[in-house]
Amino acid sequence: MPDVRPVIHLLGLILAALGASMLLPMAIDLHDTNPNWQEFLEAAIETMLVGTLLAITTRGENNDGLTTRQAYLLTAGIWLAVPLFAALAFIEGAPHVTFTKAYFEAASGITTTGYTVFTDLDDLPRSVLLWRAMLNWFGGLGIAFVAMIFLPVLRIGGMRYFQTEGFDTLGKVMPRARDIAKSLLWVYCSLTFLCALSYVITGMSLFDAICYAMATLATGGFGTHDSSFAGFPPAAQYAGTLFMLASALPFIRYVQLGHGNLRPFWGDPQVRAFLRWFAIALGALLIWRYAHQQGSFEEVLRDSSFNLSSIMTGTGFGTSDVSHWGSFGLVLVYWVGLIGGCTGSSSGALSVFRWQALAAVIRTSVRRLHAPHRVILPRLYGKVLEEDVLSSLILYFTGYILALGVISVAISMTGADFISALFATWGALGNIGYAVGPLSASSGTMAAFSDAATWLMTLAMLLGRIGMLAILVLFSPRFWRA
Repeated sequence: MPDVRPVIHLLGLILAALGASMLLPMAIDLHDTNPNWQEFLEAAIETMLVGTLLAITTRGENNDGLTTRQAYLLTAGIWLAVPLFAALAFIEGAPHVTFTKAYFEAASGITTTGYTVFTDLDDLPRSVLLWRAMLNWFGGLGIAFVAMIFLPVLRIGGMRYFQTEGFDTLGKVMPRARDIAKSLLWVYCSLTFLCALSYVITGMSLFDAICYAMATLATGGFGTHDSSFAGFPPAAQYAGTLFMLASALPFIRYVQLGHGNLRPFWGDPQVRAFLRWFAIALGALLIWRYAHQQGSFEEVLRDSSFNLSSIMTGTGFGTSDVSHWGSFGLVLVYWVGLIGGCTGSSSGALSVFRWQALAAVIRTSVRRLHAPHRVILPRLYGKVLEEDVLSSLILYFTGYILALGVISVAISMTGADFISALFATWGALGNIGYAVGPLSASSGTMAAFSDAATWLMTLAMLLGRIGMLAILVLFSPRFWRA
């Protein structure tokens, strides 16, 4: 049985910080003289009280860092427990929803999925809108942090490969965490500020700019209006496209760029592949839409580039319904959603790195067929893909596709039509957050899905964001043995 006290201590500190952050939305309600501030204060006190008690009772138990088992527990515990307490504000205060809907909304925010079950966003208190944006922002930073520190240690989805990139955290996790976290936080805050500034310059109000900037950098997709991005000027939509693409690139490259080293950024094969694949997909979509649909070239370009970048990066903002793009457009959208952004960013789905690694394995297999007596090893970025990386990668791909199929069927069995179920799973498992299908067409939300389907989507969001093996391994009896 692993010692869970260091895990509980860190989780308590995180919950205490989460509760303290609720005071900012509460202050917005006080400023707006909205009585909802009292509910936010209650939720903040409850969260801080639980977190502080957990941290105090286990104080001094994490000085030596975390073992691999404890890292598994902390990774899963963060993504399961944080939405539970973040949802308190939605239950006790506006919009006063059920626990199912509140947990779904909070999980969607912290996993940066962007699905929502809230309607009439324009009528909600600004505190609720800001809290949703903050959950996106916290989740995006946490995802980058976990991807750089925990997933390589846990050997999830081939992330062991990135321990050769100067972030070797084998053994004890925490000693390097502080240095990495400082660099990532600096980059994350700087990009958020620049994004918010660009939104203000292009016509957004200051409040909208702050909320949308936090959601953009997290590739989260929570907005302040029911129309998402459609009501903003064209210049703001172009700025959104630029920053969504920037948010799907490895944050560690921005750290190196900030130190005056430009070469790793443009020399990163993952960055080049992501931008190249996006350009190819956009070009194909533009040709298809311009040939089959009406509208000026500028309108088609802006609408296509914004929505395609939103889907590929897993942000979830929208300016139009992609189901009107036709069958070719829907198939293209589905595939770019599966690709996702770069590893080490806040983006979701399978990621560019894993697709590149899979392509390297396929190329090696084909070459072996032509030269069966030669020793040919799969290589990526000039380095050999080790056996444990390959096995982890194949297991991740297999688990992802199986989860996509099984959860889609399960959601359809709750009464949803298969198109809605398929795209709901696609958007939840890949943390894409883009609603497609008859059930979401009327409101642009997931409110029409049953409670059973809502919990299945919540499961898919958590599995996709944590790197599903971090949850599944907890069900193994061997994991809990001393």
